[in-house]
Amino acid sequence: MRRFAFALAALLTLVAASVTTADARPRKPVGPHVWVIVLENKSYEETFGPTSPATYLNNTLVPRGVLLRQYYGTGHFSLDNYISMVSGQAPNPQTQGDCQYYTDFISPNGGALDGNGQALGNGCVYPKTVSTLGDQLNGSGVSWKGYMEDMKTPCRHPALNTQDDTQKAKAGDQYAARHNPFVYFHSIIDDNAGCQSHVVDLSALSTDLAKNDNTPRFSFITPNLCNDGHDAPCVDNKPGGLTSADAFLQTWVPKITGSPAFKRDGVLIVMFDESDAVPQSDARYCCHEPSGPNTPLPGMSGQGGGLMGAVVLSNRFVRAGTVSDEPYNHYSLLRTFEDLYGVTHLGYAGQAGLQSFGVDVFALGTPRAR
Repeated sequence: MRRFAFALAALLTLVAASVTTADARPRKPVGPHVWVIVLENKSYEETFGPTSPATYLNNTLVPRGVLLRQYYGTGHFSLDNYISMVSGQAPNPQTQGDCQYYTDFISPNGGALDGNGQALGNGCVYPKTVSTLGDQLNGSGVSWKGYMEDMKTPCRHPALNTQDDTQKAKAGDQYAARHNPFVYFHSIIDDNAGCQSHVVDLSALSTDLAKNDNTPRFSFITPNLCNDGHDAPCVDNKPGGLTSADAFLQTWVPKITGSPAFKRDGVLIVMFDESDAVPQSDARYCCHEPSGPNTPLPGMSGQGGGLMGAVVLSNRFVRAGTVSDEPYNHYSLLRTFEDLYGVTHLGYAGQAGLQSFGVDVFALGTPRAR
């Protein structure tokens, strides 16, 4: 019996030691739950001005969050802005033209990056040497998804080096590949199974929101060509523009903010890709935005993608009904995401002096990787 007692005590000691050792192991950083809804082609004055048809955005969401009155795009038309948001890559002539043909990026130096993390060359689908926020999150064990309305088939994109047949909306199919930045990187699309698990149709979002454990830490949401405000009127006879975008927000924002994950540690950003559909109308910029090595003017007629504004919601980190006049752009946004999840800065998100969202936005405490 004494031998048995000694053996049992030794076993319990070993178990306790193993538990203590396991608990003491460093854990990978995990950031907050973040959702980004990206809308299309509206200036700050149009969206947040006194005659704006976006009444839900202005009368419900702005009073609940912080309004960023100095938030700027990084280029024109659409695709180059989306590329900037997830990779820090500056525009090139084809992304400035929304990649009418889904071509490989052609680089004169085999895809090597310059000192600012920029790929030199021209094209649409970047080589594996160019990483995205999705790749960074994969490497850190942080869950993420892109939710694309009307995409239907996960990871849907045109065949390489063919014409993009999603440039115009069709009845029953208003998905636009150019508003889905993740399918413009070989680092994502070459892993078909991984891409299909991460880049999915919007219809999956409701199920994923139901339980905290099923909700990705990072969610990038793109409405279809009507509900993002791009088309007006739409092929399904909806009004489009800010009216349909506002209706989309009224449907989906309560689902997000009512979810267990948002109530726990959620941040929701409602934003636009650029100001106006005509690049000559607004090329305002901020934050010492560089031109990049591949095109002289990111905004085609000027340096930037115009002033759009954005709204940030959070029960835990944002003081409701506040305003920020700090200048931010899409590179600042990417830098903010990277800081939240404890990963390095890609491309121009690593620009010297660039600021991520500060206490002007996260007034109640800055969410950090933990």
